[in-house]
Formats: sequence, structure tokens, C-alpha cells
Amino acid sequence: MTNLKTMELAPIDWIIIITFFSISLFIGIWVSKKAGSSSGEFFLSGRNMPWWLLGISMVATTFSTDTPNLVTDIVRTNGVSGNWVWWAFLITGLLTVFVYAKLWRKSNVKTDIEFYEFRYGGAPASFLRKFRALYLGVIFNVITMSSVTLAAIKIGGIMLGLEPWQTVISAGLVTVLFSTLGGFRGVLYTDFLLFFVAMAGSIGAAYYLVNLPEVGGMTALLNHENVSNKLSILPDFSDARSLITLLIIPLAVQWWSAWYPGAEPGGGGYIAQRMLASKDENHAIGATFFFNIMHYALRPWPWILVALTSLVIFPDLSSIKEAFPNISDDKLGHDLAYSAMLIKLPSGLIGLVLASLIAAYMSTISTQLNWGSSYMVYDFYQKQINPNASEKKLVAVGRISTITLMILSAGLALLLQNALQIFDILLTFGAGTGLIFILRWFWWRINSWSEISAMFASGIVAISLKTSDLGPYLFGSNKGLLPDWLEYPFVVLFTSIIWLSVTYMTRPESDEVLRKFYKKTQPGGPGWEMVIQNAKKNKVKLDKKDSSWNVPSGIIAMLLGCGLIYSIMFATGYWIYGEYTSASALTISSFIFGILLIKKWKKIKVSVL
Repeated sequence: MTNLKTMELAPIDWIIIITFFSISLFIGIWVSKKAGSSSGEFFLSGRNMPWWLLGISMVATTFSTDTPNLVTDIVRTNGVSGNWVWWAFLITGLLTVFVYAKLWRKSNVKTDIEFYEFRYGGAPASFLRKFRALYLGVIFNVITMSSVTLAAIKIGGIMLGLEPWQTVISAGLVTVLFSTLGGFRGVLYTDFLLFFVAMAGSIGAAYYLVNLPEVGGMTALLNHENVSNKLSILPDFSDARSLITLLIIPLAVQWWSAWYPGAEPGGGGYIAQRMLASKDENHAIGATFFFNIMHYALRPWPWILVALTSLVIFPDLSSIKEAFPNISDDKLGHDLAYSAMLIKLPSGLIGLVLASLIAAYMSTISTQLNWGSSYMVYDFYQKQINPNASEKKLVAVGRISTITLMILSAGLALLLQNALQIFDILLTFGAGTGLIFILRWFWWRINSWSEISAMFASGIVAISLKTSDLGPYLFGSNKGLLPDWLEYPFVVLFTSIIWLSVTYMTRPESDEVLRKFYKKTQPGGPGWEMVIQNAKKNKVKLDKKDSSWNVPSGIIAMLLGCGLIYSIMFATGYWIYGEYTSASALTISSFIFGILLIKKWKKIKVSVL
């Protein structure tokens, strides 16, 4: 294979890219005055955003530059079925839609970290809020952003021949400027544009690359020897290890037990930020449901198709290295194949695709910066350092922390190697904590120490399972104390035992804290029965007249929603594969699930559209 040179962009490509940058910066400048008027505007846009804008923003944010790289890495390594490692999070997402979205909006907190001093009380709750603000807002947030920036580095290196530092400075400078000026309102407005640019770019790229002469069209692609064994949507049931790793663990354990940005059990992070910014509870529900449909049902297939075509053009890592010798060995991985394929696009389309990748990068990074900065302002600076800070001061601190987070993530990105490693790191470090985030709304006995113990147990045991040197773990060592398929369930089991033991060994939250939380959010259910009965004895009324526990209906709606979205997702795949019988059956199934879901939705009195 001959070496491929970096592409020369045509004038039309530069026009598309510069136009996109100009519009994005204009939006940031346009809303900067309103965004800077108060911290509520800078971080929550005045809590008056409609469901459709918030839903599109959620989709655009998770359209990050590292996502197609991650999907490509997964498909090339484990086949299409390997995507169950993140497809399983649909269950988490729909549980948020039908159970937790309205609870978050009712809470009326400014950040999901503020929740800790709303749900718990005393010094442990104060510590938990401040620590989680740094732990999530800085450490986890920086790791997530470094993954996105790493993807940008690889795209810049493959497509434009840029050095890593050149990509970091050029991409990061524009994004941090936009984020600092426009705040959350600028993020939302720009995300609306980014969504359509990103969708057009990914679909256009997939269509063109499948029809390359070297690939030969869809039929030739599906029958190619490098591709035919990667197509199955379900893992090979005769391969026990593959079945356990790719399907059983994600569906049986991972979806409820892991804390992962964008798919937090019980809602959280930037998803919670958008729910808190919505007009009301119904708009919060509508936004999260729209996001889950787009994120899982429609968006993955263009990325999957590009990943499959890459197996024809670049069957292994050595072929990628041969084609792009300027890529250093520490950045060489299967995730590079996505960028490598894009270099084959024609003028005009390559400009659109590059604009879409820039859009994806800006959307994700600007969201992470604004979200992480909100923790620094509300949950650390205002809480710990300056409780009486003016709104102007809070906005200034928000802008400073935005710049700081960008610098830290860019530095880490220069040290990392591939997207799948980072995904595994985040999953393992959050293993076992997810059940707390699900139950803390509905079980009065969970307290601050439950969360503190789970957080530390999960991190310590995750590190302990690897070599004593954390460096090799971060950069790709495979030397673990347990088989890789057993590590995640072990962390979940160990962490769960620890936090449950600590829960019963420590005192519950005070009656005052528990009653205040219940009265405002009205979670209902048998898990609060003791608190309700105790309040009645003391002649304290907690339940509202119009309140009813609709969690069982919400869970049924969640299952119907899973049936609907999985049916659409798999039907799309089978239509692409030309397996029309399966595709038709799944299409009919999606209609049935859709009708049943609408009926259930009406019964629980959720009407948003």
C-alpha cells in the first residue's frame, strides 16, 4: 500500500468550514450579554428552554468527535455486536425519561451536585457535595474532554497532517472562546446548528465511502471476507466469553451499576443540567425521550458503515501505519480508521464532514466546559470560598474555570492513546455506584456515607485490579489480576457490599432532611413508608392530594420504549443488510411498541408533544 498524503482542501471546503466557525462565534458573541447577566443565565438559560431544543442539544453533545472513533474501534475489534457495551445504556436513559426526569425538575436545584445537600444533611453531605464537584467536575470531566480532544488530534493528524499541539491549540482556542462568551444559552443555540451539520456529514460520508470503487457498494461490502464475520448484531452465542462480555454483562449489570457521562443511572451530569433548564417537568421528559430515540435508534449506523468499509481499505493496524507513517506509535489504534477513511472524500463533502467533526467537537467540549464550570462555581467556589459572591463574580469565576478545564483536558489528551481505553477507564471507576443513584430517590435509608463509601470503594478496587503502577493502566496495559470479563462484575459486587454495609452501620438522615426532600419531590413508593408513617404520628403532612406513585407505570413505559427503540435500531440494520424478512418483522414490532407506549404514556398523564 502506498503512503497517503494529507488532503488538500479545495476553496469550497474552506468556505464551508469558515462559514460554520463564523456562525458559531457570532452566536456566542450575540448571546454573551444575556449569558453574563447572571449565573442562572450562564449555566441554566433562565430555566425556560423547550423540550425540542434541549433534546437536540443532548444529541449534539453526545455526537462528539470521539464517538465515531469509539464505534469504529469497537466494530473493528469486536464486530457490530460489540456496541452492546453502550447500547445497553438505553435502559438507563429511558428510566431517566419515565421515572427521574420529573423528579429532577421538581427538585429545582441548580446542579445535580447540589442534590447532595438537598437529599442528605450535615457535614458528610457538605463534604460529598464539595468532593464530587472536584471529582466529577474536574477529574472525570477532564478525562472525558481529553478523550474528545484525542479524537480531534487523530483527525487533525490523519486528515490535515497537523501535530497534536497544533490541533489542540487551534480547535481548543475557538471552542473555549465561544464557551466563555455564550454560556449555556450559546451552547443550546449552537447545538441546534451543530446537530444538522453533524448528521448531514456522517450520513454523506457513509454513503460515499460504501460506494468507493475499492469497496464496491453495499453487497460487495457485506460479502467481503474482512467484514462478513463482523456483521452480527448479537454476539456469537457459542462463544461464552464473547456472550458474557458483550451482551450479558452490559444488559444484566452494566446499565444500572455504572456511572458514565451522559448515561448516569437516575440521571445526572449534563443530561440533568438540561432537564433543570427546561420549562417544566413535561419538557424535561420530552427532551430526554427525544434524545434517546435519536442517540440509539438512528445515529449509530452511519458510523458503523464507515467502520465496516475501513476493514476493506485498512484491514489491520499495520496497513494504517503504512498509509500514514507520520502518525506516532503512541497514537496508533483501530480508532484511527475512521479518520483514515474520511481522507478519501471528495471536495465539498470533505468540507461538510470536517465542519461536522468540528461541530461535534465544539458541541461536546462546550457542554462539558459549561457543566463542569457550574460545579466549580455553585458547588465549590460559592459553597466553600465565597458564599456571598455577587452574580457578576460568579459569572467571572465560571469563565475562569472554563478556561482552566480546557487547558487541563488538552494536556491529558496529549498523553493518551485511544478512545476505547478511556471508555473502559470511566466504566470501571464508576462501577457499582449506579444502584445508589437509582435508589436514593426511593429508599429513605440511603445516606451520605452510602455514596462516600461507594465512590472510594469503586475507585480503589478498580486501581487495585491492575498493576501497582497506574500509568500502564491509563495507557493500555492488559496485565490485570482477574480476567478482563470478570473485572467489571467484581468491582460492582465489591462496591455494592461495601456501600450496603456502610448504610446499615451508619445513622440515617434526620427526619427534617428526609421530610423536606420528600415533600418537595414526592417520590412515593414503599421505600418511604417509614418516613411517611413517622410524619403522620407527628401530625406532619408529606403527601400532596394530587400525588400518586407512578413508578410501576414508568417502568412499563421504559420497557415499551426499549422495545420501540431497539426495534427501530435493529430494523434499520437489517434493511441495510438486505435481510428484509427480519427488517419487516422488526419494523412491525416498532409500530406495536409505539402504540402501546403512547397508550401507557397517556395513562401516566405525560403529554409533552
